[in-house]
Amino acid sequence: MSLAVLSVALLALVPGVGLAQPQPGSDHPFGKPSAEVPNPGELNEAVRASRPVGYRDQTRSEVLARNGVAATSNPLATAAAERILLQGGNAVDAAVAASAALGTVEPMSTGMGGDLFAIVWSAKDQKLYSLASSGWAPKRWTVDYFTETLGVDEVPSSGINSAVIPGTVSGWDALLKRFGSMGFREVLEPAADYASDGFPIHERMHGQWVGSENSLARDPDSANTWLPDGEAPELYSIFRNPEMARTLRSIQRHGRDAFYKGDIAKAIVEKSASAGGVISRDDLAKYRSEWVTPLSTDYHGYRVHQLPPPGQGFAALEMLNILEVCTPRLGFDLAELGPRGPRYWHLLIEAKKLAYSDLHRYNADPKFDPPPLNRLLSKDYAAQLCDRIDPDHATPLEVNGVDAGSTVYFATADRWGNMVSLVNSNYSSFGSKVTIPGYGFVLANRGSGFTLDEDHPNVVEPRKRPFITIIASFITKNGRPVMAFGNMGGGTQPQAHAQHVINMIDLGMNVQATTDVARFDHSQENDVTSLDTHLYDLVGPTLTEMGHDLDRAYGHAGGYQGILFEPDPRMPKPILPRDNGKGPRHGEAYERPVNGVYRAGSDPRKDGHAGGW
Repeated sequence: MSLAVLSVALLALVPGVGLAQPQPGSDHPFGKPSAEVPNPGELNEAVRASRPVGYRDQTRSEVLARNGVAATSNPLATAAAERILLQGGNAVDAAVAASAALGTVEPMSTGMGGDLFAIVWSAKDQKLYSLASSGWAPKRWTVDYFTETLGVDEVPSSGINSAVIPGTVSGWDALLKRFGSMGFREVLEPAADYASDGFPIHERMHGQWVGSENSLARDPDSANTWLPDGEAPELYSIFRNPEMARTLRSIQRHGRDAFYKGDIAKAIVEKSASAGGVISRDDLAKYRSEWVTPLSTDYHGYRVHQLPPPGQGFAALEMLNILEVCTPRLGFDLAELGPRGPRYWHLLIEAKKLAYSDLHRYNADPKFDPPPLNRLLSKDYAAQLCDRIDPDHATPLEVNGVDAGSTVYFATADRWGNMVSLVNSNYSSFGSKVTIPGYGFVLANRGSGFTLDEDHPNVVEPRKRPFITIIASFITKNGRPVMAFGNMGGGTQPQAHAQHVINMIDLGMNVQATTDVARFDHSQENDVTSLDTHLYDLVGPTLTEMGHDLDRAYGHAGGYQGILFEPDPRMPKPILPRDNGKGPRHGEAYERPVNGVYRAGSDPRKDGHAGGW
């Protein structure tokens, strides 16, 4: 026997050693899902890595750019915005492209059947503009319609009688006409490509889709559109929506009127009638977006801007006022208390409860019953509320309110200094769960934001806009742009906005770190405060002793995006296109980067990222 053969024979006799040893590995190599384990990430028991510099638990660096940047909740939407910016479009063009893309690739959160709000910093005018494009109630919506005709005691949370007139497409049109350099044909092309060619299903999106299977199955058109083979598409699979591509192509060819007066409008009305609703052609044809004056307050020398009612942005401003005025009166400083201290969180939660009580007491469409904003947003009013904060004990809610929501928020910026803060929503996941046949989009269920209490300012009325949760924010200092930012997630939004402002201004966090840290999410509906599991372990026991009802949470508190502008006074200002960018896109105006640096961040709780160059 040769030495080689003898060696092999001997190895075969040694336990655990041989030529054909099994190599089982994982049942889910490369994280591949299976029917038994649809998300193999749940099996990962490894500890997370730390960073070598800065905040050690920060998930990634800020994205820095000078020519253009976008931060969205889906990589494909960020890519769509970058595609438009690379083609010479401005921040508004990129924002509409991102909105359309998100409605395609994240259809549970947003789409053409939803609502849209935006704040735009115009580099040409050196000022802020705010657009409100939330839907209004059909003309036949009255309290009697719901209580007598439908026999219900509240506006439904799903179905055709939860759907108001969509505002998204009108919002796209208004933004492009006032500030855009491109038209629908260019900016809707990325979304139309995704819809026709198909797009992969990301992790967070997949979880939301699965959670909506049963409710989508109730509407045949929704089941046909969103549940291939009777269920949500699998993680990493490719989903196509040729009907949505058809809708986008129609808007590319015929503009806004295709949606509000043309074949799409006809299909919406027909679907409404067949489902037992009362949306009319006139409800759609007469709908218009509105340019409105933003609200603002000063916080430690920075001006924080929000959209006016019926959005809930004023609650964020009131919360900041309360904290700025009352914290020192109570003998504390938020920065000194710090986010590892229970009293820090106690003060934030108590300020939130007071601000949201006013929100749910007064918020309504200002054309019908304007809230007393001059009083609510004054520092004097904030001072009157200080006595209602017990520094040692939780105080019961004054006014309760519903906190639901499913939304996208994103920001864009360009080489000329234009910046956009935009929020777009279906409200609940897949909105009303009513899909328009042949056109591949759902109607939002924003009508459920109304009340049937005739003594409340938010009572349902014809052509009235309901209480709406989506908000976009902007920060300026001395009249100059600082940051576009926002945080999606229903009732989470104003309290999250305030926390980001405090994180960055009081605690000195950067644009990415502010979203990588834990935040609280208090429900005005049941007075329960959700804390990220790590924060719960750190401060939960003490907060419970102080009287707070707490819930341990994972990945809660919505999703944030933000873009900050860091100007460099040594650099020349950008050259603005002479023709507002509507002519040939070349020359020095398209070659010089912005006079500074954009710093962008994106929430790891979502699927997206920031990108720029």
